[in-house]
Amino acid sequence: MPRPDRARLDGEYVLPLRWDEDADLAEQTVYLRELADVIDVTVVDGSDATAFAAHRAAWPFARHVAPVVPGRNGKARGAMTGIRLSRHEKLVIADDDVRYDRAVLAAVLDRLGRSDVVRPQNVFSPAPWHARWDTGRTLLNRALGGDFSGTVALRRSALPPGGYDTDVLFENLELERTVRARGGRVDVASDLYVSRRPAEVRRFWEQRVRQAYDDWAQPQRLLRELALLPAIVSLVRAGNARGLAAFAGAVVALAAVGRARAGGRAHFRASDCLWALPWVLERSLTVWIAVLLRLRGGVRYRDERIHRAATPLRTLRRTT
Repeated sequence: MPRPDRARLDGEYVLPLRWDEDADLAEQTVYLRELADVIDVTVVDGSDATAFAAHRAAWPFARHVAPVVPGRNGKARGAMTGIRLSRHEKLVIADDDVRYDRAVLAAVLDRLGRSDVVRPQNVFSPAPWHARWDTGRTLLNRALGGDFSGTVALRRSALPPGGYDTDVLFENLELERTVRARGGRVDVASDLYVSRRPAEVRRFWEQRVRQAYDDWAQPQRLLRELALLPAIVSLVRAGNARGLAAFAGAVVALAAVGRARAGGRAHFRASDCLWALPWVLERSLTVWIAVLLRLRGGVRYRDERIHRAATPLRTLRRTT
């Protein structure tokens, strides 16, 4: 990050968070202080009263507020609160594990001069085994059109006055679709790489089914992934080793396509492509669990049960 005397960026950084423990408080404080040297920062904090007070004391250089927007999705509540209270047209919304440097932050804001939403690409740093597992998903997504990450940039005026729905699970897709429904332009910025710290292993496992539940917002992807388990079981029961090898080779090759796109070879290791295999096996199981959860009323997210992953674009075009 730059020296404090460098020119400030024309935009605002919105950080929605809710912490149950403050193990990362010191590191987060250093990052936020560096950010505040170059851009206005708003932290929307859904933590309990004790933690909230500790965060306010630690971050006097940032605007620190509680979420005021209602909704089932706490992260979306925080993001929409930050959007409503924002002092700038150009906003960068990021999870608490995202780590921008000034150059990429400036580049993302610059892209908002030509688009209404910019969707950068996250890269895990450091990258322990479970982060590389998730990187396998990232590479496949890049090959199939673009990855959703823990950060997004937005022109505030691109949203309707009421914002976007905070009762859905896949909040970034909901935000993006709401902008598209009004004719806004989305830049899938696969060439803008933003560092992200990996989750703890416990949290990584907790996210598996919840991430699969997001597929309910993308029916074609849902059907494609539901077909994985029957196909794999069929090949195994038939003892078709050649078919299994061809399937594995196709998955790794598709991940390699994602790695090659938009300068990805400089940010992802060649061996990351192999991690697409355990991710596909995982998703072939968790997507069926997501179906069962849908039938039971939705997936648990923090203290809420959420039924809808996101609103169809055609519905938003009729109602937005």
